[in-house]
Amino acid sequence: MSINYSEKIPNNVDLANDRKLQRALEHWQPHFLDWWREQGPNDFASDEVYLRTAVGVDAQGWASYGHVKMPDYRWGIFLADRVADRTIGFGDHFGEPVWQQVPGELRSQFRRIIVTQGDTEPASVEQQHLLGLTCPSLYDLRNLFQVNVEEGRHLWAMVYLLHAYFGRDGREEAEALLGRHSGDADNPRILGTFNEPISDWLSFFMFTYFTDRDGKFQLKSLSESGFDPLARTCRFMLTEEAHHMFVGETGVGRIVKRTLEVMKELGTDDPGAIRAHGAIDLQTIQRYLNFWFSSSLDLFGSEVSSNSASSFANGIKGRPDESQYEDHVCADSSYDLETPDGVERVNLRNAMNEVMRNSYVKDCEIGIKRWNMQIKRAGYDTPLSLPSSRFHRSIGSWSNMPVDPDGKIIDRDVYERQLVDWLPTENDQAFVHSLMQRVAEPGKMAGWIAPPDRGINKLPVDYEYVRSH
Repeated sequence: MSINYSEKIPNNVDLANDRKLQRALEHWQPHFLDWWREQGPNDFASDEVYLRTAVGVDAQGWASYGHVKMPDYRWGIFLADRVADRTIGFGDHFGEPVWQQVPGELRSQFRRIIVTQGDTEPASVEQQHLLGLTCPSLYDLRNLFQVNVEEGRHLWAMVYLLHAYFGRDGREEAEALLGRHSGDADNPRILGTFNEPISDWLSFFMFTYFTDRDGKFQLKSLSESGFDPLARTCRFMLTEEAHHMFVGETGVGRIVKRTLEVMKELGTDDPGAIRAHGAIDLQTIQRYLNFWFSSSLDLFGSEVSSNSASSFANGIKGRPDESQYEDHVCADSSYDLETPDGVERVNLRNAMNEVMRNSYVKDCEIGIKRWNMQIKRAGYDTPLSLPSSRFHRSIGSWSNMPVDPDGKIIDRDVYERQLVDWLPTENDQAFVHSLMQRVAEPGKMAGWIAPPDRGINKLPVDYEYVRSH
């Protein structure tokens, strides 16, 4: 399905033949652009950035590349191709034809889940609002902006669904998505992680590795939905989301690589010596990893959830890769949950959040293994690791429990004293911030990060990815 770029709002949903919807979205568009100017990377509005833009929704040849000013980026509405004769793949409606309209009795549930997903998209742009001012290279600056414009388009994806299928309620929710702001004391974003400040690039790379990976799993579960327009929307969003996680994995990997180079040069793994040389020691990287991983785990919700059970039963939200499971109804299946009070057996439908969280943890291990291969090849035995999913939790049965990174319950006084060894301290944050000095000459890199192995779209690393004006 090609995308119509002759329209004011690029789309592949035949918007021109739905004048009422087109007018409603064209009314929302200026509000979106005002939000972008105020909350996006507005210091770079006149710069020309080498960005990819979707031109189709099939996996091959779906994007074009070129320099564009970000306020002129063609945000739009793109759904993946419809699957002929698709049926609902899970829950009480298993095997029935998918819905092209929202069933009346499920409207509030669908609206809530679309709004929550939509709220995360502009939130991350707001969190990264000032990061461009301290970019470690033009290559990284371009990647930041690519993530930003695609999060903006993902907002458009959810706003389209709200306008097209939820009437006045949907239009009001779409306006509210621009009214909340990350970290706002009076009107914050819905999910806690999206109110955390991201004021340094180590946090940005951890966010795109861990938190965008949560986004991947949420989108995969929604791509199974019985509401076909939502499923098709999320399938295409996943194509773009892959780059965000690539930015995170390679970003952390390049920081680790540079740290190992400094360790070899100095002949020591002493954190103080490494910091004095302008690199980030592995212990600090581990503490940041602990924070962003545990924060992202909370995004899946409580281990036992009636909402997740209802979403599964009603065909709203399935498990990622639902086809890999044998039982797609799960009406009588059970699940053993480990809680602070011992193992609790619950109905599998009520444990869907935990099923998805466990799959997420396994997926997170992939990058950890790659980073540790670098460390091992350099001759060091100080691997990075994921903390226990019980550690530093704010939601669920392990919330606010004194659990160490190995998953053991310990004395609370000991826990409080040792948090400085497990999570970033004010000193860590001050040190990392001190390294955040902008490097904007093509091919040059900040001293705390190694160059990438290759450039974007087969271009060299020293290409002028951002042209300043």
